[in-house]
Amino acid sequence: MRYDDFRHSDNIDDRRGEDGGGMGGGGFGIPMGGGGLGIGTIIVLGLLGYAFGIDPRILIGGAEILTGGGGRAPTYEADRPSGPRKTGAPTDEMGSMISGILGELDDRWSEIFKADGRTYAGPKIVLFRNATNGGRCGMAQSAMGPFYCPPDRTIYLDTAFFREVETRFRGCSGNACKFTAAYIIAHEAGHHIQNVLGILPRVNRAQQQAGSKAEANALQVRVELQADCLSGVWVNREEKKRPGFLEAGDIDAALKTATAIGDDTLQRQATGRVVPDSFTHGSAAQRRQWFMTGYKEGTVAACNTFGNARL
Repeated sequence: MRYDDFRHSDNIDDRRGEDGGGMGGGGFGIPMGGGGLGIGTIIVLGLLGYAFGIDPRILIGGAEILTGGGGRAPTYEADRPSGPRKTGAPTDEMGSMISGILGELDDRWSEIFKADGRTYAGPKIVLFRNATNGGRCGMAQSAMGPFYCPPDRTIYLDTAFFREVETRFRGCSGNACKFTAAYIIAHEAGHHIQNVLGILPRVNRAQQQAGSKAEANALQVRVELQADCLSGVWVNREEKKRPGFLEAGDIDAALKTATAIGDDTLQRQATGRVVPDSFTHGSAAQRRQWFMTGYKEGTVAACNTFGNARL
């Protein structure tokens, strides 16, 4: 992915320089035990599971995959600057790339919304390491992976996750991992689109009224697959705006990443078996399919996962 001419957004809160991960500026991180997830992580994931009607054991299992069963997620000096919290576009290589991706996401989605007679305000991104205050969504931790907080309209991201995708999940390799990072951020921005359009609140209400956890999980799968599709829409529009921004292997890398983080792939790695009723993000095949739908069609209308009986 070529991003040298991307417009850089300064809507970023860079907390990577905080010692041990910040908690409202306090600078302490929740410790992880050597034999498993810390109690803080388990409590957070349990609350998230309750709020979204998802079996917390599935969320905790996924978090343990991300952390290798315990210990802090590794940090890399190249991924973070030193010093106090910063706002604005970061200047280190990783931060600059993320700032550029956010800027282009905002621009393309502003164009899409304008064509529909609407205005668009993009999400903020908080960059952190290990743990930080997640605002109205509680504690943000590396073990949870990147996530979008609807009340704050903010994406929380530990950049070490991109290294995990490359080294642990084998979701990409080499230069193509830059586009994988763009796909992941575009997916989280897809949740912001859903929030702005009122989709997330409607789904949340439907999940609260669901008759079973399996039913609530099925709704969450449709949310996640739609976000994958919306990330594909951005890639379609970006490619038209900046021909040549995609390089050989980029789309394959996104599809490989989608496979690596599909629910069936993660469950098979964690337990040796697959339980479709517990899916919360969709299978590898579904994630690939919906990303490609967005990429090929380039329209929000093509991403109506809720209007399709079969995913």
